[in-house]
Amino acid sequence: MSLRSLRGLTLACFFAAAGCGGGGTGAFAPDGALWPLSHSVTSPIQHVVLIVQENRTFNDFFATFPGADGTTTGRIAKYGACHIGKTKAIALKKVPLIIYPHDLDHRYQGYLAAYDGGKMDAFDKVPFVNTGQPECTYPYQYTDPLQIAPYWDMAGQYALAEHMFTTQGSSSFVAHQDLIRGSTQIEPNEAMVNDPTAFPWGCDAPHGTKTSLISKNGVYQGGAGPFPCTTDFPSSSSYTTIADLLDAHQVTWKYYVPPLKTNFGGLMNAYDVIAAVRYGSEWSTNISMPQTNIFGDITSGSLANVSWVIPDEPDSDHPGEKIDDGPAWVSSVVNAIGQSSYWGSTAIVIVWDDWGGLYDNDAPPQKGYGGLGFRVPAIVVSPYAKAGYISPTKYEFGSILKYIENNWKLGTLGTTDKRAASIIDCFDYSQSPIPFQTIPSVKGKEYFIHRKPSYLPIDDDM
Repeated sequence: MSLRSLRGLTLACFFAAAGCGGGGTGAFAPDGALWPLSHSVTSPIQHVVLIVQENRTFNDFFATFPGADGTTTGRIAKYGACHIGKTKAIALKKVPLIIYPHDLDHRYQGYLAAYDGGKMDAFDKVPFVNTGQPECTYPYQYTDPLQIAPYWDMAGQYALAEHMFTTQGSSSFVAHQDLIRGSTQIEPNEAMVNDPTAFPWGCDAPHGTKTSLISKNGVYQGGAGPFPCTTDFPSSSSYTTIADLLDAHQVTWKYYVPPLKTNFGGLMNAYDVIAAVRYGSEWSTNISMPQTNIFGDITSGSLANVSWVIPDEPDSDHPGEKIDDGPAWVSSVVNAIGQSSYWGSTAIVIVWDDWGGLYDNDAPPQKGYGGLGFRVPAIVVSPYAKAGYISPTKYEFGSILKYIENNWKLGTLGTTDKRAASIIDCFDYSQSPIPFQTIPSVKGKEYFIHRKPSYLPIDDDM
């Protein structure tokens, strides 16, 4: 039986509650290794679509995924907070996808407390942002797999990266910067961390908005950074993004994002920070609002070589919201590509931008500037993804950028992409392309196309 068949059988058994088991294996690439193209086969990938969801750890979504590095038991320090007891372990609670109203602290301060010097045993001691009271058992949970079945379906058919670490142990503002440039460093020994002091992000923020800084050795300076627009950075010319490399090599790109309006409309737009984009022609040509425009571009045959897809608030998977159509939203984008002429030449990378304050069992390597952060889920969907594969390679957000750079021979940004292992381990270009199978979902693209934008904040933790 093939690995894919075994994985499919395992997942079918799981969703039928039959309790079957299984797993995937693969070769390990050391950090920074430059994987060769499989069997020297030229890359068939002409399009990379990066779908960016919100605030979940790997363990929160894949704690019980067959063969993956997950757990249903969390570590907790003896004499932990909230009278949990004299124990070093706590059972994780299986919870619904929607866990309203509890949004957990996922700023650098919360990360540092939960990390606890690498022991990963103090998630209970992290305080709620609004009350200052400890979060107690709330972080110790994992999502019911039946409520995220589309994610499990895609992970079972294609490749699941079980060790994707965020660049920093922080929140969404810096995570989205890392997904376009691999770093938030603005001076030789300082990088941005956490969210700005006001919204929306970037050049559209109110006058007086500040960023926070962290040094390479972890010294935190809240509100001590510049205005979140490259016009105010010490050297804007050195704050380059992957778009600069793509433009230089005439590789097309587009950033699909909810529309800019009032306070929160521009909250998730990473390129709002980049003055050359915000005040240049690419703001109207490459920044596409609303995010559902991707469906029209797929249908019309105008999908760019590289795309980012940012969700609206009800589709983001962000904990603490009243609605979560994330699995359906992601499925609708994947299905639109899979059912189009683009399927044979596309790699879809689905990643969650930060840890969301939720428990994870894998201590991240420490590489400076508040990172690496905790693991997040990452799924690679492509006809050339290794079918039913769980990649054990240690990745970070720079790994995605490195794959794009290598695929189009762009050179390097010289940030974390330089040290990161490319996600090439998730692919086998020599295999027979995987035929696309529609991902079952309760809502399709028409629902998202016709629904009005929410203009609600997705991640507004300061």
